[in-house]
Amino acid sequence: MDPHTACFQQHRPRLFGLAYRMLGTPGDAEDAVHDAWLRWHAQDMETLDDPEAWLVTVTTRIALDRLRRAKTEREHYTGPWLPEPLVETSPPVDNSGTDTPEAVLERDQTLTLSFLTLLERLGPDERAAFLLNEVFDYSHAETAAILGITEAACRQRVHRARTRLREDRPRFNVDTQAQQRLLQRFAAAMERPTLDSLRALFAEDAVHISDGGGVVTAALRPLHGAERLARLYLQIALNQGKQHVYHRISQLNGTPALLSWHGETLIAASWIDHDDTSPDGERIAAVHVLRHPAKLARLAAVTKTAAPASLH
Repeated sequence: MDPHTACFQQHRPRLFGLAYRMLGTPGDAEDAVHDAWLRWHAQDMETLDDPEAWLVTVTTRIALDRLRRAKTEREHYTGPWLPEPLVETSPPVDNSGTDTPEAVLERDQTLTLSFLTLLERLGPDERAAFLLNEVFDYSHAETAAILGITEAACRQRVHRARTRLREDRPRFNVDTQAQQRLLQRFAAAMERPTLDSLRALFAEDAVHISDGGGVVTAALRPLHGAERLARLYLQIALNQGKQHVYHRISQLNGTPALLSWHGETLIAASWIDHDDTSPDGERIAAVHVLRHPAKLARLAAVTKTAAPASLH
């Protein structure tokens, strides 16, 4: 491998990790990194004092342009828009370097589908500044240089982003064991559904968000409340029972998720946020259901061998 290519490949995991967190879909992230590669291929590496800074700057600006266009398109999207999971064939993301185990864990948590969904509340400029500063540990001065803005403007964007995210979730935390337990209870209740068993799963203010993109049946707006969600999932479970739908717990973006199969067709991928402050124990605070066939296609291709097995 020539030095030019070797340098790019060395930094590629970081570039992909940044682009994926920016754009929310592996395909768009791969396209952004490919565009960065084309520009890098035409660049004389000998003229650069810091190749990594050059690559991160170019990838960030490409992703930012793509995100601005995507935000406009998502305003006309049918129903809620949810991110697309990473699959085994996706490029690795950056967790290298001299980070502490705690820093690596925190960075892993920013790859979860719940966190990517949370990032959708930010504008493109805020999202870029927040990710560079808070996730990838670039200083305000370095982040400002990457984005081509003043350091004061950078600090303002990071502050706004942090405030907006904190308003929705005081502290983002991932407890995969709790999620695993709740998903197992959820899957069991879906296979032997009663209103009481489903109702007991949800926090009082639980929310259901589904992404069908207008292609398949899905709620066009978030649904709220434990009672409403219990009745919704009771009906879904009864319908799925007639269709012989099977469920399997898998790992998506490092956290447990429930995959629902109809024969060899993946019809849904669901992940949850949990509330462990309830006096009645762990409850589901939010259910995110990805039903858009195009978004499920890549995931289905690498998990199809799981389809015939039911969760019992």
